[in-house]
Amino acid sequence: MQERNAEIFTGERAMFGAKGINFTNCIFEDGESPLKHSSNLKLNECVFAYKYPLWYVSDITLNGGYLEPLARAGMWYSTNLSFKDLVINAPKSFRKSSQISLENVNFSDAAETLWGCEDVKIKNVFAKGDYFGANSENLEVDGLSLDGNYCFDGCKNLRIANSKLISKDAFWNCENVIAQNCLISGEYLAWNAKNVTLINCTIKSLQALCYVENLVVKDCVFMDTSLAFEYSSVDVSTKSSIKSVKNPKSGIIRAGKIDEIIIDDSLVDASKIEIVTDKIEPKFKEITCKMKNLERNLV
Repeated sequence: MQERNAEIFTGERAMFGAKGINFTNCIFEDGESPLKHSSNLKLNECVFAYKYPLWYVSDITLNGGYLEPLARAGMWYSTNLSFKDLVINAPKSFRKSSQISLENVNFSDAAETLWGCEDVKIKNVFAKGDYFGANSENLEVDGLSLDGNYCFDGCKNLRIANSKLISKDAFWNCENVIAQNCLISGEYLAWNAKNVTLINCTIKSLQALCYVENLVVKDCVFMDTSLAFEYSSVDVSTKSSIKSVKNPKSGIIRAGKIDEIIIDDSLVDASKIEIVTDKIEPKFKEITCKMKNLERNLV
């Protein structure tokens, strides 16, 4: 590969169509789209200071360095991108791109990052911003710390583990989600989703997991979670306490304790719901739900 070391590139499309170059300690200053339509590049400890640095590119590796706040909309319409050990201070990074690997990346402004992307691997990433990962497909996530609402909205085929999500409306409109060993805090979790499995997660959410088709919950802890499972088809198994459950559509809920159950048989078919709990203090509205209770039987 050609070597370019400690250079400063200025002006629009400064290195347009570059191929087979190893850039080290270089700065891409003012000027849009400095590496548009480039391929087979390695960028080591480089700095991008302006808009659209990597559009329509392929086979790009970034190690170290950073993108400044004006380097917004950085990587669009591109494929085979590997980013490691860098800081991205600009919003709207990665759109309509595929084969993306992110490891040890810090997104200080992650608004609309990873929008409409495919085949994404994320490991040990910090991100702050709304709509992270929206409308993307085939994501493998391990060790994500995210502070931002509406994350992964509209995603398909998402596997996420060992992560912390502080997010209102996480997983809305998703299909095929598996979350394991995660902390998820924020109201209205996973509304309108399909095929959602949560394993050994800690959940804190108002009106959590409503309007979900085929929801499976295994060994999760519910912290101050109320009005859960409304109009959802569920298979829930937890030793945790749930603050309140409201109008699940069908299935079974097994819980250590449920403080309040609200079933309105004018809205759901109570014969399709079974609730099994060690301890219950129910407040029912016209409840005809079939229940099994280890302390007392309620019909």
